[in-house]
Amino acid sequence: MTYVVKSAVWIAVYLLFVLSPLLALLAGSLPPARDFWTEFSAALGYSGLAIMGLQFGLTARFRQVTEPWGEDVIYHFHRRISLFAVGLVIVHPLIMFAVQPELLVAPEFRDIPLGAVAAFVSVFSVVALVVMALWRSKLRIPYETWHLSHIALAVIAVTGGLLHMIGWGFYLVDPWKRRLWMGLTVFWLGLLFYVRIIKPLFMLRRPYRVTEVRQERGETTTLVMRPEGHPGFRFRPGQFGWLTVWGSPFKITGHPFSFSSSAAAADGRVEMSIRSLGDFTSGIPDVPVGRRVYIDGPYGAFSIGNPADMHVLIAGGVGVTPMMSMIRTLADAGDKRPVVLLYGSKQWDLITFREDLDALKARLDLKVVHVLADPPADWTGERGFLSADVLRRHLPKPYAGHEYFICGPGVMMDAIEAALAELGVPLMKYHSERYSFV
Repeated sequence: MTYVVKSAVWIAVYLLFVLSPLLALLAGSLPPARDFWTEFSAALGYSGLAIMGLQFGLTARFRQVTEPWGEDVIYHFHRRISLFAVGLVIVHPLIMFAVQPELLVAPEFRDIPLGAVAAFVSVFSVVALVVMALWRSKLRIPYETWHLSHIALAVIAVTGGLLHMIGWGFYLVDPWKRRLWMGLTVFWLGLLFYVRIIKPLFMLRRPYRVTEVRQERGETTTLVMRPEGHPGFRFRPGQFGWLTVWGSPFKITGHPFSFSSSAAAADGRVEMSIRSLGDFTSGIPDVPVGRRVYIDGPYGAFSIGNPADMHVLIAGGVGVTPMMSMIRTLADAGDKRPVVLLYGSKQWDLITFREDLDALKARLDLKVVHVLADPPADWTGERGFLSADVLRRHLPKPYAGHEYFICGPGVMMDAIEAALAELGVPLMKYHSERYSFV
């Protein structure tokens, strides 16, 4: 099945799950007609609830779903559609208050309907969820704490929305409509059960063992891991996995890292090269050899596959990790096509894989262009940051004939994508991987 067909199928499935509950409410027995704004408000509320429930599916890491776009695109869509759903949920009561001002009069506490309490809890939870997601760094919330609270708030928000809907029950006169929403609820809870129970059970039976902990330049540590009691999995160069080091697969939080090893390893061995950036990553250098770990993977569509006369890899900082997997795999395969790596770093002594890249030049038609933001006084190479001018100086024309891969800090990737557009490179010729899943 082609990329376009797969994408169209999953978009249709998503729209079906979002819209069918709303359309079903308009079938069968209908309650007395109300004014337009009241009905419109109810439609927004039902749609927002359906989208919120389906969010459990977007983060369930089904490979069949993520394959056409890549895990990073799915997570970015998850964030954007979450904001849209929250907007629908908030606008719903605002319209109701505008149309029926008497709802603003607070009744006695014992007289407050269960549906109203559930609605308040649901709205409060989604607002807190969004605030913590958007401003996690500014609020200095540890990633693990945020992840646990994110899941809890999502469950509370959806549960509150369902109780509000059932408590009001205006459109649920027909038994089959109630069964439909009950079925959806079971489906949403089933997705959560799959992610938190079923998948960890499979991972528990397929552990990995750390066989080497190698220190690299640039405060980066490479974990070499081999499958224990199973053959491991095959991955494509550029893909990544979710790593659990401390604890079992049932631990709430896993961390995504690219594979830096060749995809051609026959023994199932995988390597992840992780830069110390605080929180979880600061403990990676202390991982002992022999430690049992768990890897959920592979994921991602950021991989060499399309035919091209030249591969152009553009990396910033630790974004070089998936590029190393691509370069090592091409070298092991004896690929004769030229490869250009444009590699932005801060300082010469902090360039991760510097010596490895020099050694790989003997096995591959590889050209490495280092761009230093803070070069030494005797530096004669590229200075500053990766830009369209740097690309012009080091890439042959026609620029649109090459295949481009971009990975690094968000600001750098935005600049490179703009530079490629300036050089006339079509969107289909370059691929970006963004690992900010929060």
